[in-house]
Amino acid sequence: DKWNIDSNPFKGMDPVFLTISRLRRQKLDESIAVSTDLLSRNAFDQQVWWVKCRALTNKNWIDDAEMEEEGLAEVLMDDNATSSLPRPGTSLNRPQTNANGPSPAVRPMSNSGRPMSGFARPGTNSARPGSGMSVDQAMANARTGTAMNRPVTTSGRFVRLGTASMMSEPGGAFINLDRVNVNKYAERPAMSRALCDYILYVEHVPKKAVELCAAATQKVSFKDWWWKARLGKAYYQLGLYREAERQYLSSLKDQDMVVTHLELGKIYIKLDQPNKAVEIYEAASRTHPAETLLLLAAARVHDMVNNTERGMAAYKEVLEIEASSVEAVSCLASHQFYSDQPEIALRYYRRLLQMGVQTAELWNNLGLCCFHSGQYDMCLTCFERALQLSQDDTTADVWYNISHLAIGIGDLGLAYQALKISVAADSKHAHAYNNLAVLELKKGNVDAARSGFGQSHTLNPFAFEAPFNLSLLCFKLGEFQESFEVVKKSLECYPEHSESKELLKTLEQKFT
Repeated sequence: DKWNIDSNPFKGMDPVFLTISRLRRQKLDESIAVSTDLLSRNAFDQQVWWVKCRALTNKNWIDDAEMEEEGLAEVLMDDNATSSLPRPGTSLNRPQTNANGPSPAVRPMSNSGRPMSGFARPGTNSARPGSGMSVDQAMANARTGTAMNRPVTTSGRFVRLGTASMMSEPGGAFINLDRVNVNKYAERPAMSRALCDYILYVEHVPKKAVELCAAATQKVSFKDWWWKARLGKAYYQLGLYREAERQYLSSLKDQDMVVTHLELGKIYIKLDQPNKAVEIYEAASRTHPAETLLLLAAARVHDMVNNTERGMAAYKEVLEIEASSVEAVSCLASHQFYSDQPEIALRYYRRLLQMGVQTAELWNNLGLCCFHSGQYDMCLTCFERALQLSQDDTTADVWYNISHLAIGIGDLGLAYQALKISVAADSKHAHAYNNLAVLELKKGNVDAARSGFGQSHTLNPFAFEAPFNLSLLCFKLGEFQESFEVVKKSLECYPEHSESKELLKTLEQKFT
């Protein structure tokens, strides 16, 4: 046989066994190559077809049980919220304001209106549903020059991924979905399941997956949880959240699976029902008490609605079960830092170093903890290591924190230079613009400071520092009307800010 002579590195080995072995050992490209060669000789070999289908699926597999970045259309035209004026703590649009966690004066807000998280995950930088984000803000991105990398919709990303998979396959797509007879495949359980995952994760055609899942579910008399869960996933990708919810609930009646609970909770997050999502996760945790994924999912939702106390309790539960959870350690470290306990945060970050984590973000946080805990000999070394490991999207943050170090030791020249570099590295770094404007004001450059405060507030309308500084500047310049208008924006971002309240009271006395 020509295959045995030319291509087989193991003379005399069955090529089908070889491709299955490579699939099992996750050598996916090699498995696909052997399967393609075998199918070119016999296109009707179902066993080899199944192996190649699974290898392609595993190669393109994405763990979508957690939240993902939202597209531009989801941010601007979200119509899934159940209430236009929800009570605080019941919606992602109105998180708790009287929570026991750090205030916005200590824990800054990101450009999307969420408190700074201790762990970057999909959806961390997404805007809250119904937050009234403008087109400019939705198009903005943290990375310089890549503001257009956000797809218009999540399904648009799927189309892109599907096109990329077709381009990467020699001779075009592996399966022509237009010619697939779903009723024929529904009668073959192993083939149909492999085909369903291939459609969802490689071709990204959820409409075809709905047809196949519906036919297969009917063949098994609506008793198979797996097909209902996949049908729910296909509906979710199509944006039909209520239909997906019904399928997942039906699937859970047949079989209680952790991943189904995670998918169901993700639907309630999309529908802006965080409390319902937490109920799902907590009920599942009672059934699966040692499952950290459910505890982490609940902790993330608590973070989203600013319920810090319950979120940190959930992260501690995760560490009791899995002491090497990077996300739990990172979030607890961040909470301790913003709770004015940098020494405890430093111990958490040192734990991450012992676990082998080596990132610019970690060394940057270590430098901040060393600085605020008085270990000045270590903080510069940590920031130097952070700069060595930094990429385009982290350089600005490292230099911004170096400016804090310089201000703390009284070197305003170094602080000014560090902030200039931070703004040059990321032209959308709102906090750097605010601090740079403060330094410009110290130099007497009133116009530059005023422009900087305005630019900072434009880039991050959820932070209260820039509008308060601008309002105070206008008050000192005698522009009381503009100061009055701007200080109200500051109080919208942080209603409990005492200095903004005092300034507003003074302005009201001036007007009366």
